[in-house]
Amino acid sequence: MNVPAMQRLIAELRNSGIADESVLAAIASVDRERFVTQTFAERAWENTALPIAFGQTISQPLVVAAMTEALRVGPRMKVLEIGTGSGYQAAVLARLARRVYSVERFKPLSKAAERLLLDLGIYNVVVDINDGSKGWPGQAPFDRIIVTAAAEERPQALIDQLAVGGILIVPVGRDPTSQVVERIVKTESGLQRDTLMPVRFVPLVAGPLPVLGQG
Repeated sequence: MNVPAMQRLIAELRNSGIADESVLAAIASVDRERFVTQTFAERAWENTALPIAFGQTISQPLVVAAMTEALRVGPRMKVLEIGTGSGYQAAVLARLARRVYSVERFKPLSKAAERLLLDLGIYNVVVDINDGSKGWPGQAPFDRIIVTAAAEERPQALIDQLAVGGILIVPVGRDPTSQVVERIVKTESGLQRDTLMPVRFVPLVAGPLPVLGQG
C-alpha cells in the first residue's frame, strides 16, 4: 500500500465533508491499488473513478465514502450490495458489517473479486452471479442495501427485501447527466426518501445474464 498517497486521499475525503471516522478507517485499510488494473495502478489513490473490465468502473472514493456513510452500517448488520465490480466497495463494507452479500452479473468480474477478497483475508463477503435488479431473495431481509449502478426508477424488488428500519442507498435516473443518489428508509408506516448528491454511474441492467459473463 502506498501509505502517503492513502493518507492524502483520506485527508481529501475528510476535507470534503466525510465525518464518519469508521468509514474513513475502512477506506484507509483497503488497498485500492489491488482493485484496479495495472494500467491505472499509479492512479489508484486519486479521488477519481477508474475503468475496469466490461465497461464498468471502480467508483470515485468520495462517492464510495459518501454512500457508505449514508448507509450507516453497524457491526452486526447484514448488507446487500448490487454490483460487485472490482470488489472494492464490498471490501470497504466488510470492515463495517457482519456479513456482505454482493451480486454481480458478469461472471469474470464476480470470480476475480471473490478471489481477490479471499487473498486479502476478507472472509465475510459472499458473491453471487445473478441479475442484481432482483436482489438476493433467499437471504432477505437485509439491514442495509447499496446499489453501485443507476436504476431508472426506485427498485421495488430491493425495497421489498429491506428490513423494517433498514436503509437503501441507490443512484436513480435514466439520464447519466441527471442521476442522483437517494436514501430510502423503510419504516413501519412506509418509506422515507431523501436525495443525497448528484452522481454518474453505469446503468443497473436487468434481464438475462450476458453470454460473455458465463464464460
